[in-house]
Amino acid sequence: MTESNGARRVIEVHRGIVGPVPPRPCSVRVRKLEDYPHVPVAHRDIAQRLSSPLLFGPPICDELIAFVQHLFTEEEASVARHLVPLVGKSARQVARAERRPVEEVEAILEHLALKKRAIGSMGTDRQRRYKLLPIMPGIFEMVLVTETPESLSDWHRKFVELVEALYETGYTATFSVRPTRTIRYLPLTRIADAHPLALPSDSMESVLDRFKVFGIGQCQCRTTMAALGQGCGKPLGNCTVMGDWAIQGIREGWLKKASRRDVLEVKREAEAHGLVNFVLNVDSAPGQVSCSCCGCCCKALRTMTEFNAPSLVAPPHFLPKFDSNQCSFCGKCATVCPMGAITIGLQDKKREHSLARCIGCGLCAVACPQPGAIAMAPTANFRPPFRHWFSLIAHTVPVVLRRAWTVWRQG
Repeated sequence: MTESNGARRVIEVHRGIVGPVPPRPCSVRVRKLEDYPHVPVAHRDIAQRLSSPLLFGPPICDELIAFVQHLFTEEEASVARHLVPLVGKSARQVARAERRPVEEVEAILEHLALKKRAIGSMGTDRQRRYKLLPIMPGIFEMVLVTETPESLSDWHRKFVELVEALYETGYTATFSVRPTRTIRYLPLTRIADAHPLALPSDSMESVLDRFKVFGIGQCQCRTTMAALGQGCGKPLGNCTVMGDWAIQGIREGWLKKASRRDVLEVKREAEAHGLVNFVLNVDSAPGQVSCSCCGCCCKALRTMTEFNAPSLVAPPHFLPKFDSNQCSFCGKCATVCPMGAITIGLQDKKREHSLARCIGCGLCAVACPQPGAIAMAPTANFRPPFRHWFSLIAHTVPVVLRRAWTVWRQG
């Protein structure tokens, strides 16, 4: 993929200051379902389900209605509206609710789950269950996980446009009202390997050691921005699923089976291109996921920077420590930071470091041309990853419920 000159700016130089582009406000215009009498009932029903704060959904708005009408035909929406998240339903249960023959409903559900990947599924044959997915993370990732900018169909290109229009409203920032520790960014390999106080959980190699099955997909965020003419040209094939969670994706063809060595190679290539790797913030789980993110395309990082919502990830183990006596104030550290966490005054020789934005990746330390000017130091109040999957869930569920309650009250 060639680099586009239209890549979204994360950092700007203005009046001798290298720093982040100013954040922008949310622009979502909240509507009611009654405002769309021309929209089929089935589409309105599933839009209402996807707008639930429990699914991190946007409020009812023009962008959501347009997205839903493209994602589902009226017949598909009529079937999918009976699904719920987490707990799957069988084709027979959905057919009973829709009052249609089970064979017809099952064919629609299979098309949505395996062809469009607009809904989730689990199990095989008669034990198969179908469930509703959130828009992000969920539908967006599943629809595009096998796609590159070159492989997108006309339907996919329209999907890309509509999901970006929905994201551009800034609705995802409303879910940052309470902090979470669900995901964490790993320090660069050369930082973790060289630091005497690094933990096994800081190393991608140690994360991979816990699993035997690996699948690799395409980066949905960079695919989206490239299709919109705003791509950054960085590698795409580095979204990784591990363990039990990879098995279904490999079997159904939306993940390419890979070895541990393959994963390490794509993750090292990602770091070499200035990408940062995240994983779920847990040591022991049936599976794991890892994306390689850039500040200009990644929707998670963009939510934190463009909409000033920095509380979406776990606090880092390492933070940069600056030595002003060694610093030349060249601004390279600020230029490479994917979070816009560093601001450098080129003339007045001043520096600002936003602890709220910093993810501790170490890109600034690696990019710095002055020996000793930036060192990565462990934080005093660092909390290690959750030990078990149950612990992560026990932490996350109350946070999600409190967030949903807050968003619901504000709405």
